[in-house]
Amino acid sequence: MLKPLAIALLSVPRWVKRVMAMAVDAALCMLTVGLAFYLRLDEFVWLKGNSFLRPDVATLGSWCLALPIFMVFGFYRAIFRYTGLPALLTVAKAAAVYGLLYTLVFTVVGVNGVPRTVGLMQPVLLLLLVGASRLVVRMWLGDRYQGIVRRMNRTKVLVYGAGNAGRQLAAAMVHSLEMQVVGFLDDDERLQGQVLNGVPIYKPAELSSLVLNFGVKDVLLALPNIGRHRRNAVLSQIRAAQVSVRTLPSVTELAQGKVSISDLRDLDVDDLLGREPVSPDVGLLAKNNANKVVMVTGAGGSIGSELCRQIALIQPSKLLLVEQSEFALYGIHQDLQKKLTDAPVELVPLLADVRNEQRMAEIMRTWQPHTVYHAAAYKHVPLVEHNPAEGVRNNVLGTWVVAEQAMAHGVLDFVLISTDKAVRPTNIMGASKRLAEMVLQALAQQTQQQGHAMRLSMVRFGNVLGSSGSVVPLFRRQIQQGGPITLTDSRITRYFMTIPEAAQLVIQAGAMATGGDVFVLDMGDSVKIVDLARKMIELSGLTVQDSANPEGDIVIEVTGLRPGEKLYEELLIGDNPQPTQHARIMKAHEEFLPWPALQQRLAELMAAVDANDVPHMRTLIQQLVPGYQPEGDVVDWVHLANTHES
Repeated sequence: MLKPLAIALLSVPRWVKRVMAMAVDAALCMLTVGLAFYLRLDEFVWLKGNSFLRPDVATLGSWCLALPIFMVFGFYRAIFRYTGLPALLTVAKAAAVYGLLYTLVFTVVGVNGVPRTVGLMQPVLLLLLVGASRLVVRMWLGDRYQGIVRRMNRTKVLVYGAGNAGRQLAAAMVHSLEMQVVGFLDDDERLQGQVLNGVPIYKPAELSSLVLNFGVKDVLLALPNIGRHRRNAVLSQIRAAQVSVRTLPSVTELAQGKVSISDLRDLDVDDLLGREPVSPDVGLLAKNNANKVVMVTGAGGSIGSELCRQIALIQPSKLLLVEQSEFALYGIHQDLQKKLTDAPVELVPLLADVRNEQRMAEIMRTWQPHTVYHAAAYKHVPLVEHNPAEGVRNNVLGTWVVAEQAMAHGVLDFVLISTDKAVRPTNIMGASKRLAEMVLQALAQQTQQQGHAMRLSMVRFGNVLGSSGSVVPLFRRQIQQGGPITLTDSRITRYFMTIPEAAQLVIQAGAMATGGDVFVLDMGDSVKIVDLARKMIELSGLTVQDSANPEGDIVIEVTGLRPGEKLYEELLIGDNPQPTQHARIMKAHEEFLPWPALQQRLAELMAAVDANDVPHMRTLIQQLVPGYQPEGDVVDWVHLANTHES
């Protein structure tokens, strides 16, 4: 019964609340005067009536003193927020001032018909009752008032999609203290203009006006089963409204459960750049991994760790995690242990440097792996350009050592994770990865000539979203920090792929190998990095600050190409890719040196690496890698320091 009354009281205008509070205080003044007379005379003079006693005068004096004093002390500025100990202290101060004046008038000076003791008792009684009234209001209305304030301050959101997922999401947000759904957006003309559970459904074209009228800050995408092309069209429509976007996962990620607020996640860049998913070929995934001993080098890296996750789901008998970084190895081992509580996969975390021939031989001799995925590499272009000897030693010698030990210990399938930067490279990193490919091609030719069963292959692809070297996490951090976003060149383009898709395609490509294969993943269309930066800014609810919009939020700064960086990446050296049984995997034909000749040239290169003779090293790589055209001077830190000192 009290709840509707409380809601009604809280919903009235503020000036009405102030008048009501003053009326209550006036009534308390009258009541306390009556109580003071009763305590003094042991009778209710209001009821009995007495021509000699003047409670009316005492009451009038109380009103004339109390109400102005209470106003001065701010009793009526914040009725229901003015609670707790600070409010009671303010009541006590006001009552003290009132008590001094009231006592002065009715006790010290005296008024005919008003006993002097009334001037002492009434202020005390008024203090108690006014304080009690504030506590009662606080207990009855305070929490509800705060709830109303919180609900009024909730972020206003629109749900894009009035289907089942959208309805469930809106229902889950009814009692949310963070977000308030003010409307649905839906493309279905039959739904537009209707009301769903008290929430109106609008046309998507009305988004900009809704943002202005309701102060909408976020749009929640409740479209878990639409295609990637349609999703990108919706996001392009939302970008112009300058609101941030959050989304529900796909139907498969939701696992057909009830939709809740916790399912919402910030829009990720793979929602913008990813392609329509292609279901993996289960047979190809299982061929080299199910119930087999599998080894992954670089297991703690971006690609290596995702390979481990995907392979673990296929349930090998053992999964060897080989990693040089103790921290990275600990991280992937812990992650897999949490995910594989019910799966019978034995995990073996192994600290090892792939260049250490003895350690690689020891590991392979002990566990006899069937399949090796070689993901260990230095991949950061500028860092490798500044430390070229280590880059070549790790990427070329490391691949050589692991491949030869795999051959010596009966490994049947060896897959190298390569990169699009190996195609006509302008940097040491790309050139070293092309050399690693050539090592495998030459060794594959030799194994076939000698009748070995081992199949060596390599898989080449571009950037993966969210990897340690990707621009995506860098841009995200820069946006969170308020900018600027740093871009090396406004013309620069890159291919992108999600890490899970890349890992699955690597596994499937390796299963199709016959020996010496260079597989190339279909990366879709290349993306201008400046466009990617703009999309990330705008879908965070912010604007780009430039000459056309000087009041924007985030600046995009062009810093210039870094050492060895290319404007455009390629996936093929030649123009003759061959299709495979998988729509997203192609096969390239790349020229290479036979192993005896290559081995001799590699020995010269490693001698230059050991001497850190970078100019000679670059010359040898140019002779070995067709298309390698280094740009600029040597920027090796050691070489620069020694040159400066001399």
